[in-house]
Parts: sequence; structure tokens; C-alpha cells
Amino acid sequence: MPFANSPEKLRKEENVMRLPNGVTEFAIKQAVNFLTKDPEKNLPKLMDWVDKISRGEFENQRRSARDAIENPANPYHGYILKIINNIDREVLKTFFVNFILNANIIGWDREEELRDRYGCNIPWVILLDPTSACNLHCTGCWAAEYGNKLNLSFDEIDDIIEQGKAMGVYFYIYTGGEPLVRKKDLIAICEKHPDCEFLSFTNGTLIDEAFADEMLRVKNFVPAISVEGFEEATDGRRGEGTYQKVLRAMSILRAKRLPFGISCCYTRENFESITSEEFYDTMIGMGSLFVWFFHYMPVGNDASTDLLPTAEQRREMIRRIRDYRHRKPMFAMDFQNDAEYVGGCIAGGRRYFHINANGDIDPCVFIHYSDSNIREKTILETLRSPLFMAYHDGQPFNENMFRPCPMLENPTKLRAIVSESGAKSTDLQSPESADHLCAKCDKYAECWAPEAAEAWEQNPGRARYEKKQEYLDHVQQERREREAKVGQ
Repeated sequence: MPFANSPEKLRKEENVMRLPNGVTEFAIKQAVNFLTKDPEKNLPKLMDWVDKISRGEFENQRRSARDAIENPANPYHGYILKIINNIDREVLKTFFVNFILNANIIGWDREEELRDRYGCNIPWVILLDPTSACNLHCTGCWAAEYGNKLNLSFDEIDDIIEQGKAMGVYFYIYTGGEPLVRKKDLIAICEKHPDCEFLSFTNGTLIDEAFADEMLRVKNFVPAISVEGFEEATDGRRGEGTYQKVLRAMSILRAKRLPFGISCCYTRENFESITSEEFYDTMIGMGSLFVWFFHYMPVGNDASTDLLPTAEQRREMIRRIRDYRHRKPMFAMDFQNDAEYVGGCIAGGRRYFHINANGDIDPCVFIHYSDSNIREKTILETLRSPLFMAYHDGQPFNENMFRPCPMLENPTKLRAIVSESGAKSTDLQSPESADHLCAKCDKYAECWAPEAAEAWEQNPGRARYEKKQEYLDHVQQERREREAKVGQ
């Protein structure tokens, strides 16, 4: 049954929203102009302005940003200056407007409003696969399980974004397949939605001079290039010559003053290479501004459990990446080990969900079960479906933030979610049951549990996280009490 507030009505409501505290796109662009004239002098002044428009929110983030700006010893001091001095000014302006203003100020307010109104998760970012096709066939790639003949049409991608913006979502991430197989359509989407920021995971082999020029023209497309370590590790998984093609793509992007980052999947085999200080420094030297680290997931009937990192490797992963963050000028996100900063699992629409190239809406890019398809349901309807509400009601899946996932670390929970919601496998080539998938995670979860318990107990951020959760629980309780009084 359609919602009373249809996507069309939501769009109309969005159009009359007012920017907070007089913030405008023009103001943001002027601030960037002001900043780029004399970064060292004007950065602290810009933070004063950010503090004013934040309305007291994101206090810890603002404190960290100010230290990075004002403290030359902070590794991110040089990082910020590098971005300002090395990235095309118009691209930088667009990023500030789309990502900072639209996605994180205007969009967040809208998302919070709808969370309260509908009692379900509302995402901050939407991941989608424009195509299942890929020009490579990487060992252990979950996307390869989908096949290579599926595509979301241009109109379907456009409609997903229209529905997303109506909910306050201005940030979109492309996965695949290889998204750049659809180069022309992706650029056209950037043109049609100049108020959104688009990031694409890509193998990088299709980035050439012409495409970089198109990125420079639209200004709102950022690639995250997949690498597996140095040449031997990357070519071993992705095919001979891939690493050199990646380096060429990075050189092109750096010469065009375009921002980019890297995406790294760590396995038992490539762990030492991909987490080494030498590799980290090499990627910084190539111009990478950020890195996403992903834990290998045994997704697909033929996926090997031999590539799962050991418990000892994962403990070392936590130590190394947090050490690099304090010393290295590259922003790092450790997808499996950073749950304490986001309160646990972010899937199921809590912060994101995934739409595959067949239109199936999965709660997570790694968990391929669905009870909804974008061709049959609106996004809002999907977010209130049995599968997505099971995620909403079950999060966090574990109070230990080093065990956030309902599959990898808590496989009994994914079994129950899929069974009780009636969700079906979205793998069209070789459907995998939840029991089969979770059985591959049982031993891993058992081995990791005591290591995770010790790591969480020793984690300096645990007390901060628990204090924050107490505060959030208090705020939610106050809101429920207010709503109850209104309903009486």
C-alpha cells in the first residue's frame, strides 16, 4: 500500500525547505574563495564560521578539525593544505556545497525528520550498481556472482536519486560490476543532479584523459580505485598489467587536479602487503586522499573461506590503521573495525543500503538477500519492509563494536532475519541460502569473539562510545515521552 506521503509529495516538501541559519550555496562558494587565497591565515576563520552554522552538533568532529587546522604537528594539517592547494578550485567548491552543505547539513535534518515520522531507517548514502558487467574477473569478487548482463537504466538511476533527494540523500556511491562501463550515463547523471556528490568504486583501468576531462567538467564525481597492495598482489587477483593501468589512472587524475582515493580488500593472503607502511606511503605519494579498507567476505556459493583473515591479522589491522591515522596524511576508513564511530552496523538503511543491477534492494552490499525491488516498490516502502525493519529493530547487532555485522561476527542473527522476513537470495546465477553463507562464517565468528572481547575492553574509545550511547538513549526516551503526551 503506497504511503500517504508519496515521493512526489516529499519532493515538493523538500523544495520549500529553508537552509539553516542563512547558509547558502553562494556563502559556501565565497568561503572557499576566501580560504584558497591564504589557507594558513583563513582556515581558523573558516572554522569559526562552521561552528556558528553547526548549531552545536558534531562537537567532537569540529574539535578534531580545529586541531588539524591550527596545529602544524597534526598530520592532517598538511593534508588539508594539500587538498586546498592541489585540487581544482571549482571542484573543491562543488564538493563543499554538495557534500558538506547538502549531504551533511540540509540532508541530515531531512533524514532525521523522516526517521521520526515513519519509524524506520532513513539512509545517509545510497549504493547502487549501474551494471553487473566488468572488464575484469577478480578472484573472490562477490560482484562476479551476479553475472555480467544486468543493468539499471538511466531513467531508473535518475528515479532512485530523485527519491533519495526527497528524503535528504545527496550522496551516492556506485558499485558493480565495473561502474565505468557506463561512463556516459554516469556523467549524464552528474549533469542532471549537480547538487549531489557521486563516488564510484572502480578498478581504474577505464580512466583515461577524456574521462578525466569529463570529471573536471561536471565537478561532482570522485573515483575510489581498487588496489590489492603492490604490483604482484594486485595483478595476482585482478590480472596481469592491472597495477600499471591503475598507476596511469592516478597520474592522469593528479595532473588534472582531481580528487581520488583507493579501495582495498584485505584477505589472509594480501594482508601484509596491503597494510604495510610502504604501501600506505606509496599511495599517498601517488595522490590518494582517502582509503576504504574492506574485510574479505565469503559471499557466493563458490567463495573460499581460505581468504578470510585470521583473528591475529584482524587485531593487527585495527592497530596499524589507527596508528597510520595519527601519523599519515590520508583519511582512512576501516569498514569492519570502525563501528564505534557510527554505533554499529550501518546497513539496512540505517546509514546506507544497496541496489543491485537487477533492481533488487539489499540491506548491505555484502548481504545479498531482499524482499523488495526498485521496479516494484518505492524506497520508502522498502525501508518499512519486513527485512529492513528487522535490521532497524535489531541494530546494533552486538554491543561490542568490533563485532558489528549480523553475518560475519553474528551469523545466527542473519539466519533469523532472512528466515523471519522471507527474504530471497538476489544472486541470479547461483542463489545462496542464508544457512550456507552463515555456515562459512560460524568458525570465523567463534575464533574472533574472544579476540574482539579483549580488543574492545582495551580500546581507548570504548568509554567515549558508551557515554555517547547513553546520551542518545536519553534523547530517544525524552522524544518518546513527548510523543506519548501528544497522543494522549
